[in-house]
Amino acid sequence: MDFPISIKGVLIIDDKVLLLKNERDEWDLPGGRIELGETPENCLIREFLEEVSVNVRVEQIIDSYLFEVIPDKHVFIVAYGCQLQGDFSPQISDEHQEFGLHPINQLENINIPFGYARAIKNWAKINPVHL
Repeated sequence: MDFPISIKGVLIIDDKVLLLKNERDEWDLPGGRIELGETPENCLIREFLEEVSVNVRVEQIIDSYLFEVIPDKHVFIVAYGCQLQGDFSPQISDEHQEFGLHPINQLENINIPFGYARAIKNWAKINPVHL
């Protein structure tokens, strides 16, 4: 069985993570499907610009896993840690309902998939200094 691949990015600013609310009313990491001929890093740079008009530098892979988005629909997630490049002036696209900066130590209080929360905590441990 084949699964689509989604590249996700974790961007932490002042101990808060940038998340986007999707149509399932879940908080999501910025990112999306990689295009033919595109590197994962270029995919994330493109997705951050498209989804929130934010420039990032992609640092390293921090997690990967098979995610059941809805019953019987799986996506292979590859999460990368990212750093902000330039100003943080997000502008949400029509792909999501809203964006938010959420404290890392309060992720259990929001509707976020377990794997995304794990990736966020992994990046916070690896890279404890945030802008």
